[in-house]
Amino acid sequence: MQDYTKLKVWKKAHAVTLEVYTISKDFPREELYGLTSQLRRAIASVPMNLAEGCGRSTSADTARFFDVAFGSANEAEYQLLLARDLDYIGIEPYRKLSADIAEVKRMLAALIKKLRTDDFPNHHP
Repeated sequence: MQDYTKLKVWKKAHAVTLEVYTISKDFPREELYGLTSQLRRAIASVPMNLAEGCGRSTSADTARFFDVAFGSANEAEYQLLLARDLDYIGIEPYRKLSADIAEVKRMLAALIKKLRTDDFPNHHP
């Protein structure tokens, strides 16, 4: 098992989650149970699935949770685009968050590839 808090991708995903929670506070009240909730759920799913995956005993199990994290990052990426197009967030905050999510996705892709070649520490087949 791996300590998820030591993963750079988890640290980055957690920081992005905190940013999204902050910026989404200003979304319209009528979006509280719509886009606000969905965006927060999607972005928080990234570090949550990384944490859960690190608690698994095989690389295959870990990779499955990391794949889910990647999918959640894609979902959040679209929801941010939607928020931008609805004028809920400005272009600069959107660009920063979008770039941050793209970085998380790159890091995740590399980690998933590493897992699938059995180079991830502390897992046994």
